[in-house]
Parts: sequence; C-alpha cells; structure tokens
Amino acid sequence: MNPLEPMIKSGLRLFRWYDKNIGLPPGTLVPEEELKSQSVRIGMFRYNPDQMQEKEITQRDFSECKKNDSIVWLNIDGLGDISLMQSVGDTFSLHDLVLEDICNINQRPKMEEHDDYLFFVLKMIYQVPGNSHIQSEQVSLILNKNTVLSFQEHHGDVFDIIRERIRKSGGRIRKMGADYLAYALMDAIVDNYFNVMANLAEEIEILENEVISDFSSETSAKIHAIRRKVILLRRSIWPLREVVNSLMRHESNFINETTVPFLRDLYDHTIQVIETLETFREVLAGLLDMYITIMSNRMNEVMKVLTIIATIFIPLSFIAGVYGMNFKYMPELELRWGYFGALGLMAATALTMILYFKIKKF
Repeated sequence: MNPLEPMIKSGLRLFRWYDKNIGLPPGTLVPEEELKSQSVRIGMFRYNPDQMQEKEITQRDFSECKKNDSIVWLNIDGLGDISLMQSVGDTFSLHDLVLEDICNINQRPKMEEHDDYLFFVLKMIYQVPGNSHIQSEQVSLILNKNTVLSFQEHHGDVFDIIRERIRKSGGRIRKMGADYLAYALMDAIVDNYFNVMANLAEEIEILENEVISDFSSETSAKIHAIRRKVILLRRSIWPLREVVNSLMRHESNFINETTVPFLRDLYDHTIQVIETLETFREVLAGLLDMYITIMSNRMNEVMKVLTIIATIFIPLSFIAGVYGMNFKYMPELELRWGYFGALGLMAATALTMILYFKIKKF
C-alpha cells in the first residue's frame, strides 16, 4: 500500500480547493459537505473564583452566557447547522464575514480585532489513535470581556486538561479573566504540537536507519509521506507565530497586562515548534539526497559489473567471429586440434583480462 494513501484518506491533504462560495454574496454561510451530517454538541463552563457550573446546552437560548458576573466558555462541536451558527452570531453580535470564516475550514491561522471582540483562527493537530497519521482541524475562538467562544469541526479535542483545571477550585485559571482562558486554549493546542513532533521525530529516526542500512522500493514514498506531514504542519504553525506575536505586542482592551507574560511563553513555545520543523525539513532533505546517492551508487555498481562482463566477452566474440566465418582456405579449419586451440585461446584471453581487472581493482 502506498504510504500516502492513509494520510490522504484521513483528510490531511496538501492541496484542498474550495469553490463553493464563488459567486455568492460575502458572508454567505455554506457548510462543508462532510460536516452537514454531524450532530452539534454545545458545552458551557461558567465560573468565577468561588463557583463553577458545567452543562451541555440543548436549547438555542444563549442568554445565560452573557451574564457579567462570571467567565463563560461556550464550546460548539460541529459546524454543519447554519441556523445555529446564525443564532450564535446574533446573540454575540458577530460579523457575517466572521461567521463565514468559522464555517469555511480552509482558513489560515490569523487574528482579527473587532469593536466588541477578538477573532482567532488556529489549527489543532493531533495524532490519530492507533497509527502514525495526523489529523488537522480548524478551531475558531471569539474573545470578549467575559466570554470565550470556541468552534470546532468535530467532537473531541485537546482541551480536556483545560476542563480539568476549570473544575478544580483554587487554580489560576479560575482567578483570571477570559483572556487567560483564551491563552490557555491556544497553549493547549501548541503544547499538543510537541507530542506530534515527538512522534514525527521517531518516524524520521526509523526512516533514517532504514535508508542507511536496508531500504526498499517504498523508502522514497515514506520520505515523501513524512515530508507532506512536515509541510502541512509548517503551513499550520508558521502563521500562528504572527498571531501570537501581534497579540503579545498589540494594545487591546481584551488583553490584560497580567496575561502578557503568558503570551510571551506561548510565543517561545511556537518558536521552538517552528525550529523543530525546520530541523525536520533539513533532515528529510538530507535523507532524500542520501537515498538518491545510494540508489545511484548501486546502479553504478551494477553498471560496472555489466561493463566488465561485456569487456571480457568482446575479444571472445571477436575470436569466435573470426573462426566462425568458415572460409574454404582458412588454414586453422583443417587442424585436428583447432577447435580446442580456439577454446584455449578464448580461455586464456578471458583469464588475462580478469587478472588485469583484479590488479587494477575494478
């Protein structure tokens, strides 16, 4: 099986084209076909230093999420319900273009500042359980004074550790504002990159040993499969550097000064991931060059053997050709031992050339 096929089937494609919005008015919500059949799950955390409430919202009434006495995290899994998205947009006064970007899962990681909120787009990348394939999913965040909205394509994420921290009283997250919650969600996404990097480093190490010791015809496909992973990770992580940097340096009413040091730490983590990716790119480029060099050397060895064999048989073919002409007056044709003499001459010539090539260490 081609090593690229499972990665492509899992949705991790290098080139994805979206033309569903061509010709439509800006702000038109068109859900992805793969998301239409998925059920929507809405979870809510409302907390302050003294108390915490966790519940799953089944109705489309989000009025309780707008209370100012607590921090609210509203997480929506599933982007196929357009009426729900419009209801959320109306409740929190989200711009139509923001809702369009949330539903269009081909967005580049970015940050946009609006009058009443900050809008973030990130890529959540995690390992598919049971194999080495990785999955990329778009996560959109809305941050205002007391509320964080998160939108995900599917059920399941890397935020369980954040949920546990909210459930435990006395932690920093319960004492900080909504901006710290947004930072914590972004930090969980970036921290999970390190897990993906560790698994990818192990794959590259195994592949390096395979190239050096015993590689097969599938080695080249494996190298290209890992290179595709690195390219996709790079496309997802490089823009995040700009997002965190601008958020750290930008004077916004939604970011408190107490959160800025944590954003610096997040920026450092992002730089570490990017530097690791660049190292992977260099190693993979070196492995590909090594693979091509080894294949070329093997081909040269084969060609050398064939050349030696052909060189030995050239004079033998000449002798056989001369004595195969069968002219009437060839004196050697009448000799009793002519046949054995010709064979002896051919053997002596072959042995002489073999000794010559051996002395010259060809």
